[in-house]
Amino acid sequence: MTRSIRPLVAGNWKMNGLKADLAIAAEVAKGYDAALKRGVDIAICPPATLLFTTSATLIGTRIATGGQDCSTQGSGAFTGELSAAMLADAGASFCIVGHSERRTLHGESNATVKAKAEAAQKALLVPIVCVGETKGEREAGKALAIVEEQLRGSIPEGSTAGTLVVAYEPVWAIGTGLTPTAADVAEMHAAIRTELGLLIGKAAAAGVRLLYGGSVKPSNAAELMNVAHVDGALVGGASLKAEEFLAIARACNG
Repeated sequence: MTRSIRPLVAGNWKMNGLKADLAIAAEVAKGYDAALKRGVDIAICPPATLLFTTSATLIGTRIATGGQDCSTQGSGAFTGELSAAMLADAGASFCIVGHSERRTLHGESNATVKAKAEAAQKALLVPIVCVGETKGEREAGKALAIVEEQLRGSIPEGSTAGTLVVAYEPVWAIGTGLTPTAADVAEMHAAIRTELGLLIGKAAAAGVRLLYGGSVKPSNAAELMNVAHVDGALVGGASLKAEEFLAIARACNG
């Protein structure tokens, strides 16, 4: 954890959630007590169909919401797409871009991810830019090089600590129950901080929140959150269970 940075725990609900599941968000809000509010920011990124109602449910709780993706375009004849401005209009403060599921299943390139991050920033959303290597890339000793390349291609120029979050999610750990060692996470997050310094300047990079994602759960959260340069978590499955999500937030609160 970087002591000078206020941690963020963001829940990515992925393609899960119906109206009845707004109860999860309400339960998280109920458990977001004064102690947690003093030390940790929380965000929930529901499916787009629930973004407005989740945002409305969380008014006054200090819990933010975010989109899971956005278009590179601001408006126009792009059937089925959602612009960053639409997400902001529905109450979002963040937007996940470049998640490995988008990069892999939808073939999104670094250039596309960068364009989406730029679109998010233009709409005054904070993009959570995801990076991470596959199992094969790690076993080949290419993990650092792959993530550094993704950063160089995906981070908008002129980003600052207040306009950017980066999430390291090793592809092989997402939803598998597997996690890198604390030493591996420390090495990667330090490399990310260094690369960001080259891209946006050391002063700006020093304040960017670097989240770890990939099978984060209450049983491993404390160890992961105590790693240097880990400033919170991007949580998948555990964010759909209020108590587990809150337990991870408590781990970030030290």
